[in-house]
This record gives sequence, C-alpha cells and structure tokens, in this order.
Amino acid sequence: MTEVLAEELLAALGLVRRHLRRSVGRPFPMSSLSDSQSELIRTVRRNPGISVAEAAAELGLVANTVSTLVGQLTERGLLQRTPDPADRRIARLTLTDPAREQVEAWRDRRTALVTRALDDLDPAGRDALQAALPVLSVLADRLHPEEQKEPV
Repeated sequence: MTEVLAEELLAALGLVRRHLRRSVGRPFPMSSLSDSQSELIRTVRRNPGISVAEAAAELGLVANTVSTLVGQLTERGLLQRTPDPADRRIARLTLTDPAREQVEAWRDRRTALVTRALDDLDPAGRDALQAALPVLSVLADRLHPEEQKEPV
C-alpha cells in the first residue's frame, strides 16, 4: 500500500512539474544551465548571503561541487561571491540584479499559473491541498540526503 502511494505521489508531482515547465519554461530559457546550476540559483534566491558550505548542505552536494557551480555561475554574471566580513575565508553568495529579476519574473509566472489552477478547484480540493502541505514538508525533510539512514 505504501509503495503504491509512493509511486502515485511521484507520478503526480512529476506531472505537475512537467506541466509547469512546459507552460512557464525555465528561469533562464536562453541559457543552457544545468539542473544543478538552476537549483543553486533558486537556493541563493531563497537564501541571499548563503555560504558555499551552507548551499552544499541544503542541496545535498559536496562543497567542492557547489564551489565549481559557483565559479561557473559567477563567470556567467549570475552570481556574486563576496567575502564574509567576520571570516574572510567564507564566501557569501547573492544573485546579480539581472539574475534575480529573471528568476523572480519566472517565479511570478509559475505562481500565477498555479493560482489560476487552484482557483478552478472546489473549496474541498483547496482545503485538501492546504491540509497536505505540512505532511509534504515533513516528507521533504525526510528525503533530504542528511536525513537518509541507509543508502537509497
């Protein structure tokens, strides 16, 4: 029973993501950013000033990998890396203004599309999704690589 639920959940979430991507596109449609680069940009947007080590932990990647991604994105003019004033060995990450504007416009398009779809649901459907959000958050936390108790 739980395995069927897992498969159905993955199918539904995948379908939602694919439909959003097809309708709204990617945040940087003119560029060829990898999924890891896009994910790092979204992480920095949500956490301006995050360090490379903190971003690595959030993404479940090793710091060297994130450092390489930061170098690539800095070179493309999408990220800024500034030394932490308290410890100059630590680099703090922020989006450049053009990158932030592009990501926010993309996020706004996605939010508007999902809002319209939610508005089309009946109140019971919206209430069911609202009630599921805390459980989905717990599920996401349990799927975080640091929370894994055994290899998947």
